[in-house]
Amino acid sequence: MLTDSIEIRLRPEQPGDSEFLYQLYASTRAEEMALTGWSDAQKEAFLRSQFHLQYTHYHRYYPEASFDVIVEDAQPIGRLYVYRAPAEIRLMDIAIVPQYRSRGLGTRLLTRLLEEAADAGKPLTLHVDRNNPAARWYERLGFRPVAESGPYLQMERHAASEPMAAEPMAAESHVADRGNAKSC
Repeated sequence: MLTDSIEIRLRPEQPGDSEFLYQLYASTRAEEMALTGWSDAQKEAFLRSQFHLQYTHYHRYYPEASFDVIVEDAQPIGRLYVYRAPAEIRLMDIAIVPQYRSRGLGTRLLTRLLEEAADAGKPLTLHVDRNNPAARWYERLGFRPVAESGPYLQMERHAASEPMAAEPMAAESHVADRGNAKSC
């Protein structure tokens, strides 16, 4: 069910967000971790290491990107990382806490990014693991694979692409100007 009644905002990441961001990251890998047979301590050590590597990579190689926290009633409920390059707008990461998934929030945020890309005359691009259920969600929203690299698909949607599907998808796990929080 699409939930336009939930008012969400974006605000820049803050130093105090690190534990929330780690827990959010861990929630996106929960199904994968359930298959490992590892102890909880092993899973946490692995996830903290992977989170640190991803966080460091994003901030080192995309310092001009928007690293936003999705907020509802002052409560962080997700993250949205977007890099606005001269030739494209790249969705680097979108993740929403489990209790807010499948409620249309990801679709609403993606719609805003697609509008921004269309206004700028740029494609909206992303990379996704081909086995991630989000890949099918992106396809339903009009994204098309344009390249492959190992397990990853590079997908894009041009401003002139077909209209987006209106229904939210269960894969919503994974804008606004960086300076101020914006309502979405």
